[in-house]
Amino acid sequence: MLSKTQKAHPMPVCSVAFHPKKPIVGTGSDDMLWKIWTINQSELIMSGEGHKDWISSLKFHPKCLHVVTASGDSTVKIWDFVNTACTFTFKDHRQPVWSIDLNVTGDYIATGSMDHSCRLLDINVGKCRNVLRGHVDSINSVHFQPYSNLLATASADKTISTWDIRTGLCVQTFYGHQNSVNGCKFSVKGDKLASCDSNGIVKVWDLKMSS
Repeated sequence: MLSKTQKAHPMPVCSVAFHPKKPIVGTGSDDMLWKIWTINQSELIMSGEGHKDWISSLKFHPKCLHVVTASGDSTVKIWDFVNTACTFTFKDHRQPVWSIDLNVTGDYIATGSMDHSCRLLDINVGKCRNVLRGHVDSINSVHFQPYSNLLATASADKTISTWDIRTGLCVQTFYGHQNSVNGCKFSVKGDKLASCDSNGIVKVWDLKMSS
């Protein structure tokens, strides 16, 4: 049952995320703005501007005091709730950043970019710790396996790869899609990996069987 409809932005909304603890939702849009709303009253709490192109991905930090955004302007920004201000900008990518994810502790941001690379950004020191290379086309989606050091990347090169972020090495690559892979997501238990492509195909990979 539909419980709420909200006109959040004047242009397409590219990303939406729930706050880990509070009844609020964040949105990122082609209008280059991110906004935070209350779920029940649809009241705008705050918004942030600073990106120079569309916002492709938005995530709440696990400690709930920051928002992380990625953009077509090739940057990743960290925003402070209290001051409604950008506290740091990562400028490591050369082309648009499509996807971001944070590990469970919130120490690292994984990024997927049109420049074919995935980068591991260290929030605590404000620098790139590792560059994961192996895909030969845009990386469209990234997702950390729950409570582990494994990261999944989905690419326009029709493959999905898993990586050990401690070593930066590819653990396994999954083949089978015939079109650009647009998304990937681990199950809650982390034993399965789902992927979807531009031709409407969804695949579920059993990690226990493939290891």
